[in-house]
Amino acid sequence: MFDLAARRLYLCVGVREDMGDFLPAVLRGGVDVVQLREKDLGDDVRLAHARLMVPICRDFGVPFVMNDSPELAMDAEADGVHVGQDDVSVAYCRDLLGPEALIGLSTHADDEFDAGLTQDVTYLSAGPLVPTPTKPGREGTGLEYAVRAQARSAFPVFVTGGVNADNVAGLVAAGLRHFVVVRSLTHANDPESAARALRQAIDRATDEASH
Repeated sequence: MFDLAARRLYLCVGVREDMGDFLPAVLRGGVDVVQLREKDLGDDVRLAHARLMVPICRDFGVPFVMNDSPELAMDAEADGVHVGQDDVSVAYCRDLLGPEALIGLSTHADDEFDAGLTQDVTYLSAGPLVPTPTKPGREGTGLEYAVRAQARSAFPVFVTGGVNADNVAGLVAAGLRHFVVVRSLTHANDPESAARALRQAIDRATDEASH
């Protein structure tokens, strides 16, 4: 099983035509967890894309997680699955994928987070800190929620929503250590450079916070 405690930069990415170039670029830049998050396309397309992405992630020693579907995660030989509050249960995912699988659960409020702490998860996510186009209709949770979540969790807590190279140092200073990104890399003109700049900002801030 991958140890997520030391992993800082988690990319969620949808299906894209240039994945064979994009994914190695961001992995070279410092992304150390990858999730295929695709809400609009069928299982056949998602599975085909996952099967492209898994060996690339393997080459870099980076875990690959499938969104929503433990069945697709199993078929793609993914390292795990990430589910939301309205998806299949963590217990079902664990039963299907086994004890070594990475299983993540999204949380957006204190009661959801507290319930997540009692389940057989590998990590939890908290957010989005601010409203984001990747989660239309969902209000931001604010920084305070994520800080509370991180402070009382024995699991890694990956923070979502608007994280970028400009604001991540402030998030680290508030006590956060694990970050999910989407647009700051998927919309970048130079994904490798963008990933490297973000990873360096995280590492620099984390190092400063530890001294």
